Amino acid sequence: MNYSAKVMDHFTNPRNLGTLKNPDGVGEVGNPVCGDLMKIYIKISEKNSQEYIQDIKFQTLGCGSAIATSSMITELARGKTLDQALKISRDDVANELDGLPPAKLHCSNLAADALKKAIKDYQNNK
Repeated sequence: MNYSAKVMDHFTNPRNLGTLKNPDGVGEVGNPVCGDLMKIYIKISEKNSQEYIQDIKFQTLGCGSAIATSSMITELARGKTLDQALKISRDDVANELDGLPPAKLHCSNLAADALKKAIKDYQNNK
């Protein structure tokens, strides 16, 4: 498979890898077919009466595309309001990585879903 330079960079040098102590929200998703498992941790702050993602980390067990998309979603979501972050789509993730092979597009779907679950977890527990 041909991967873009950005995919390879985020795979070999993932951003925001790890966990957060006392996260405000956690989103976990998996794909039983390919075996990918992603967990997104978020810390929320408020500024100008708007909640935003102050910090975000991830743990991913999966292929290079899964790791790259997890890394990219954290870059896209950091500093965004919750409304803005909820609008980040799988296409946004894939486009920011300069594309993914068709067989790996489901990875960007998982990353976007994990972020949405983390936000929903926060909203349900605040």
